[in-house]
Amino acid sequence: MSVPLYQAKAEMFRVLGHPVRIRVLELLQDGRKSVRDLLAEIDVEASGLSQHLAVLRRAGVVVSFRESGQVMYALSTPAVADLLAAGRKILREVLSDRDGLLTELESGGSRFRVGAAPGFRGSARLTTRDASR
Repeated sequence: MSVPLYQAKAEMFRVLGHPVRIRVLELLQDGRKSVRDLLAEIDVEASGLSQHLAVLRRAGVVVSFRESGQVMYALSTPAVADLLAAGRKILREVLSDRDGLLTELESGGSRFRVGAAPGFRGSARLTTRDASR
């Protein structure tokens, strides 16, 4: 029986859910790198990096090969770089929206008007404590 697409996607995001793995992928966006080059850029023990690279390789996100006696790694497809770019875009928009909300809260403004919503039969009161939640 095949795995549902949503489950396969969840597994892919789980694989990507570690800062060291994301950093490896970011570094590989510029092209193939040796393990030695990756170690020079990432503050992690060689054994730890090896484990993260194995996880990425098993997931099919990176490929490895030998070149001049060194083990090299590269992104398996340009779509991996596209995914990282999409993540940056989403993060930028989410943080931008949060910054806007924070600014609005700090200035005393509110996106929501205090009062009864249509169909609401009670009274509504927003306190300073409620606004900070």
